Amino acid sequence: MMAKQILVVDDSLMMRKAITKLFEESGYTVVAQAKNGNEALVLYKLYQPDLVTMDLTMKEMDGFEAASLIIAYDAQAKILFLSNLDKDKYETEVKRLGGIGFVSKHSTNEILDIIQNN
Repeated sequence: MMAKQILVVDDSLMMRKAITKLFEESGYTVVAQAKNGNEALVLYKLYQPDLVTMDLTMKEMDGFEAASLIIAYDAQAKILFLSNLDKDKYETEVKRLGGIGFVSKHSTNEILDIIQNN
């Protein structure tokens, strides 16, 4: 079976590098990285990844807007929201959009569990 292909979306280069390293060390393939929602949509269409990790707060286009456009393009898209923001505040929106989860950027075990099971 081929390794899952993942698109990493975060406005922080440091965070993109950290998330990419985590996935690659766990045997996944990061096909692309985006620094905002506009790039995420373009790269999703280009690479058709198995899964997207999506930051919430980004300039130009936030994670929710980007996710809704990706899901409008591909209803089967799997989007995992990674943020350090208040989970309770955003969980409803994540579910409404059809996201597969909302996890703290620092909960590496939880992130990997969700990736493995989706």
